[in-house]
Amino acid sequence: MSKERTPGSFEEEKRAAGESAADLVEDGMVVGLGTGSTVAWTIRRLGRRVGEGLSIQGVATSYQSEAIAISAGIPLTTLSQHPVLDLAIDGADQIDADLNAIKGGGAAHAREKVVAYSARRFVLVSDRSKHAHCLDVAVPIEVLPFSASLARRWLADLGGAPTLRQGRMKDGPVITDNGNFVFDTDFGKITDPEGLGMRISSIPGVVEHGLFTNVDELHVADSGGVQILRRG
Repeated sequence: MSKERTPGSFEEEKRAAGESAADLVEDGMVVGLGTGSTVAWTIRRLGRRVGEGLSIQGVATSYQSEAIAISAGIPLTTLSQHPVLDLAIDGADQIDADLNAIKGGGAAHAREKVVAYSARRFVLVSDRSKHAHCLDVAVPIEVLPFSASLARRWLADLGGAPTLRQGRMKDGPVITDNGNFVFDTDFGKITDPEGLGMRISSIPGVVEHGLFTNVDELHVADSGGVQILRRG
């Protein structure tokens, strides 16, 4: 009989996956620090390792990850100082069988993608619930406010159903760390993530989309432990 999954067990899976990836970090590395509840466990684990003598620097992808890193005692740097990172670790909203991912639930995907493509190795962490055979959740798309009407029309022309993300505990839309809007856009089942991403990027005013096709490795956890999957 399989073990019943509870909110507590989901959190333990997130912790297991996040801490597993943290153990990839070696002395002297410059590491991209992603955003989200799973990678927060990575950052806290790295903070404990720094307290034990590990020498690293981190590049945060959001104000949230920056705050967690500072609280954990991780020295921070910038891409201007270190344009090539040794490793980037991040979470995901959904990951398919080919290790393509959708990210952006925290509206940080533009900075996350810059950091991911700046790294020699890009690793995702997740619990099993985020793994799917085919991507099918809404794709977060960051757009300039000035281009919101145009982007909405063109995303619909691509077969998407865009919804402007609204703020919680405030009136009006979510504003990203870059000062932009986010359209959560449902494309149904996404069989060609790379191709769709290229078409989205061609829309004037689109800053970045949440389709990530450059994942090198996934640490995914369930009640049986952590499994490590690699592209190819």
